[in-house]
Amino acid sequence: MPRALFADDALPLYERTAAQLLADLRDAAARVGDRLPSERTLATRYAVSRVTLRAALADLESRGIVRPASTRGWFVADLDQFPDPAMASTAATPQVQGLADFARVNGLTPSSRVLSAAVRPATVSEAEDLRIAPGSDLFELHRLRFLDDLLVVLEHNRLPLAACPALAETDFNTASLYATLRAADPPQTPRVADYSCEARHPTPREIELFGISDTMPMLVATTLTFNQAGRPIELTTQVYRGDRYRFRASITNKP
Repeated sequence: MPRALFADDALPLYERTAAQLLADLRDAAARVGDRLPSERTLATRYAVSRVTLRAALADLESRGIVRPASTRGWFVADLDQFPDPAMASTAATPQVQGLADFARVNGLTPSSRVLSAAVRPATVSEAEDLRIAPGSDLFELHRLRFLDDLLVVLEHNRLPLAACPALAETDFNTASLYATLRAADPPQTPRVADYSCEARHPTPREIELFGISDTMPMLVATTLTFNQAGRPIELTTQVYRGDRYRFRASITNKP
């Protein structure tokens, strides 16, 4: 068995597997272009399922460390992304981050309560955003999201079911949406997102769910997320209490 790189069992298994694989590639002095062992071999080596192994490979791919090559398997892309292997899972790499990822990085405990989850036909507007045919199967999820048992967001996710059929069979009361996408075959790695945010008054349903008055401002964020191939895979609306949300961004002039 390979040596354990992290003792923190709070990290998702796929992240611990990714970190261990990266460390082993460094120990073996792997070079750019080297082919990795088969997924079956790697899953056996790290004593994980193929689903977890694929999520780990997708995580490394999202950071430019490995790359897939059609049916030929996985290859080393760039091991110099992180000089210190122990920082592989925590380095500040620009990426699209889910609430569960944010919570883990900041030492918070995330939880969810699913209000509804279903497969339905995509509307014309949704199909246009997600670049699918109108009427295609769309997975729709409504959840309340909590941090340390404190309600922070009402979330509405819509994803093309074809991108990840496992969505329809997953319990998102406990599962991570982005981890499920990363474990798809082929992996769906959230890479880039178009983001907008606006303020408005709460709806009657939001007043009931959040336990607020009708004078509390709500911040509504809309995100269209793209995978590693540049295809849209998620259309999400998040409704936050105005006193529990802050958006920050860095603005830079192009040279």
